[in-house]
Amino acid sequence: MTAVHDEPQPDEGDARRGRRIARVLIDSPLPQLDRLFDYEIPAALTADAVPGVRVRVPLRSAGRMVDGLLVEVGEPDADGRPLSQLEAVVSPVPVLTPSLYALARRAADRAAGSAGDILRLAIPKRMVRAEKAWLAADPPARPEVDPAHVAWADDVLRAYPGLAEALDRGERLAVDAPPVPAVLDDGRAVGSWAVLLAAAATHTLAAGRSAVVAVPDHRDRAQLEAVLEARIPADALVRDDAKQSGPARYAAFLRTLDAAPCVVIGNRSTVYAPVSDPGLVAIWDDGDPLLGEPLSPGVHARDAALLRHELDGGALVFAGHTRTADVERLVAIGWVRDLPAARRMSPRVVLSATREGESRAARVPSSAFAAAREALSGGPVLVQVARPGYAPVLVCAACRHPARCPHCGGPLHAARHGAVPTCSWCGRAAHAWACPECSSTMLRMASAGSERTADELGRAFPGIRVILADGDHPVMQVDERPALVVATRGAEPLALGGYRAVILLDGDRMLMADDLRIGESCLRWWSNAAALAAPGAPVHLVGVAGEIARALATWTQASYARGELADRAPLRMPPTVRVAAVDGPRTAVDTALAELRRAVPELDAEAVLGPLPRGESVRALVRFEYALGARVAESLRASVVSQAVKGRRPAKGRAPAAANTLKVRVDVPDPDL
Repeated sequence: MTAVHDEPQPDEGDARRGRRIARVLIDSPLPQLDRLFDYEIPAALTADAVPGVRVRVPLRSAGRMVDGLLVEVGEPDADGRPLSQLEAVVSPVPVLTPSLYALARRAADRAAGSAGDILRLAIPKRMVRAEKAWLAADPPARPEVDPAHVAWADDVLRAYPGLAEALDRGERLAVDAPPVPAVLDDGRAVGSWAVLLAAAATHTLAAGRSAVVAVPDHRDRAQLEAVLEARIPADALVRDDAKQSGPARYAAFLRTLDAAPCVVIGNRSTVYAPVSDPGLVAIWDDGDPLLGEPLSPGVHARDAALLRHELDGGALVFAGHTRTADVERLVAIGWVRDLPAARRMSPRVVLSATREGESRAARVPSSAFAAAREALSGGPVLVQVARPGYAPVLVCAACRHPARCPHCGGPLHAARHGAVPTCSWCGRAAHAWACPECSSTMLRMASAGSERTADELGRAFPGIRVILADGDHPVMQVDERPALVVATRGAEPLALGGYRAVILLDGDRMLMADDLRIGESCLRWWSNAAALAAPGAPVHLVGVAGEIARALATWTQASYARGELADRAPLRMPPTVRVAAVDGPRTAVDTALAELRRAVPELDAEAVLGPLPRGESVRALVRFEYALGARVAESLRASVVSQAVKGRRPAKGRAPAAANTLKVRVDVPDPDL
């Protein structure tokens, strides 16, 4: 008789041990969803569900499918709770590298924000055609830099003793760029700063490592690209620009995922480029507001670069014609090393003031006027003004009261001579304007914009070309022929061989702006314009005196930054301390501040300013030392999540809760209650 044995049945523990779990970061702006969710990987998706891919998962609380990124694959928890399954793997490409997720998580935690918001900036939207082309193509080979170009890069870097060695050691550096223009072999004009950073990137690529260079705008990127495209292989130069088409930007992002090193140039989000083995991250002109991220959580490119250096290593370079107080603070504490050039270069700055007998209302003093006339015999002259347009500010001709729109109260301006005044806010024309103070119907200009300045200079210099350069009239480069180039700050075109003279107007009006960093900003605008002058050409700063004028004249911007730090320290203003803004209903703000004081008892009585009313909500500012940053951010983030949970969709039959309106922004650039 044959014995019959039952087949062994697997127990639940064995089945649970055979499961694989996907931990997914859901793509959602809701702060309470900023964590990893566990999903079971079905057998059909086991091969495709690898870390970094895009997935679709069910979100039971919302009753729908949502997109997400698979961060890691692991084993289920010991409790054996049932899990929802992955719905689909959207793409086989692992777009989220472990280092990119670590950087996004670190940056979000520091700024009391969501990692998903950071990754939304770093990873472009998927473009199927570009992805298929990348998958079908062979991986790029490691780029080989021509030895002649390597020698060129080393020669450029030699102007800063020890710079090449510091790049190889992965140091943190602050470098003052040469304030002179340069001309490439093909006749294009660029700034010497672009040559310096291109040499650093070429040196890094030749060593077999990747380089990432972030610049404020497309004009700066074009200069850097013009230098690099002649020095490194074409397939090793990656352009990352938010203005690119979707397929082009996604293709550029996919190139950074390849193992072959490359050089990535672009705007503020470029600092997150997931290149392999980064050997250099460089930031040009970190004081430019375009490098500050306006979208939540508002991490500045400078801060993201610092975090990336801590996580990934490689060299970190802050370069500019001026030194921000933020970078100077890092130099002062020894975190960043100031690396000077072997030979100090500076433009010839002249502080122009009205002479005896001249009208104080004269916009261009006789000395600057004479310098412009003399320089026009040899080439172009740059005139920098504060504002675009014809008459950007109008006042009553009788009592000088500012002219305001009768409909919305916005300021009036004139587009051209004899034009009907128009509101700068609502765009309505003020046909029958009358002053509410004195009933006068006559208007006069309180300031002249770029168009009015161009008209006036055209009449003063008959027969000379007048070129207008501003936001509405972009000009990238001018030739060597005589011309008056009237440009707004930041829109100055490059000139072949440099400008034969530079006139900086409206400096006193620029300094009147209500901004904590207006001194830094003005010095940066003027220094960048002065760097466009030909060697030995005069740079006239009109109507400005004091420390900021001396800093420009002596080209000691770092000393001015140190003075700014010394002035701000007793006032506890950034960057000597960090500042967080908390906005929302009074009850929510008060609760968040109370929780913050319990979590961080080291905050003194003067740490919190406000809250004060701002429309229908209130705002408070929290000032805290850098050592307390992690705990402050964690507490404020917890308050945001708590408020968001209270504002969830109510259960059927219950009254809706208050909407989530508590907002936190850490490291606000200009504290304002």
